[in-house]
Amino acid sequence: MTDARETTDSTPRRGARDIDVTVYGATGFVGSLVAHHLARTAPEGTRIALAGRSEEKLTAVRESLGERARDWPLFVAEAHDRSALEKMAGAAHVVITTVGPYASYGRDLVGICARAGTDYVDLCGEALFVRESIDAHHEAAASAGARIVHACGFDSVPSDVNVHLLHEKVRADGNGELTDTTAVLTAVSGGVSGGTIDSVRQQIDVMKRDRDARRLAMDPYTLSPDRTAEPELGRQDDLFMARAAKSGTPLRGVLAPFPMAPFNTRIVRRSAALRGHAYGARFRYREAMRLGSPLVSPLVAVGAAGVMGALFTGLALRPTRPLMDKALPEPGEGPGRRTRERGHFTFDTFAVTTTGARYAARFRAQGDPGYNATAVMLGESALALVLDRAGLPHVEGGGGVLTPATGIGDALVGRLRGAGMTIAVRSY
Repeated sequence: MTDARETTDSTPRRGARDIDVTVYGATGFVGSLVAHHLARTAPEGTRIALAGRSEEKLTAVRESLGERARDWPLFVAEAHDRSALEKMAGAAHVVITTVGPYASYGRDLVGICARAGTDYVDLCGEALFVRESIDAHHEAAASAGARIVHACGFDSVPSDVNVHLLHEKVRADGNGELTDTTAVLTAVSGGVSGGTIDSVRQQIDVMKRDRDARRLAMDPYTLSPDRTAEPELGRQDDLFMARAAKSGTPLRGVLAPFPMAPFNTRIVRRSAALRGHAYGARFRYREAMRLGSPLVSPLVAVGAAGVMGALFTGLALRPTRPLMDKALPEPGEGPGRRTRERGHFTFDTFAVTTTGARYAARFRAQGDPGYNATAVMLGESALALVLDRAGLPHVEGGGGVLTPATGIGDALVGRLRGAGMTIAVRSY
């Protein structure tokens, strides 16, 4: 039997490695949700392992997963124990990691996976870490055939998938290329992630002490493979508030700034660049959110913008930082089961083409966006990399630091639809 790295992309990733998918961080809040999702839904015969810092806690998680997980292997590995991480990565075809903030705990693992030819997915929303990953590991991953795919959760699968499908639909219809494209979170219910807040803290700290990092974080093309090749399209509105009627969308009311837009927009722009700017020479992308009915949305938008500004300012200023840290959830904390299961989101993306045609893509899912829904996205991303090789996008060299659209693409779309998520495109 040949090793999977010697097979073609049309061959399921099986062979010499003992494990198909390893969940690293399985004892954490999101990691345990990913493990439960895989235990319920992974195809029979899928070989899954759990990994983390504590064998005792890993055993407890495995016991909570039921009969299917009874014999799942366990790997004990600290985030900076390179020997243990190498053993874990070398045994698996794909590693899912939920251990963040990634700038603190992810550097060693992503590099080890890149060099070992092990596919990798995470739920990272840290632009500076992804930039570092690109610079340090893209070439090694491409050489080894490893698909390193960051942002496989609510950051930034809905954003990236919607634009990917819009591009494919417009091209199939012969309606030119994408131009002004606006994604709007039109409905949402869920809790606040302590891990996300901790990532924000860390990025604020880096930008406060490092002028170059601050400048890089502000660049709309932070994650582009070649900054000089990007089109000069003027200012990019990564955070904006405006009347929906003036935003190029058919929505009503007022759109508020979307806190995840500064990261999601950069992932989408990287996808466009990795595809040779196939989305269009005039492709412009931004994100916002609409909360409440059109009648009350102006007040809600102003309130949301104020809360977001207060959060970032409070975390950035020394006098208010301790108060904010006490009030905000800690890493590993999250909402209860009832809140997670009742959560949901709808992400609508509207685009105008060079021919004047208008299209809309919708990504809707049940479950708290940052927890239950993200666990499904992460788990299905990994399963697509292992089991759906024929459906993966062509990648020059077979690997690299990629995005959900360019690294997994239609294979992920199919799996998420099969998991009950609504993903559709239409002209209007």
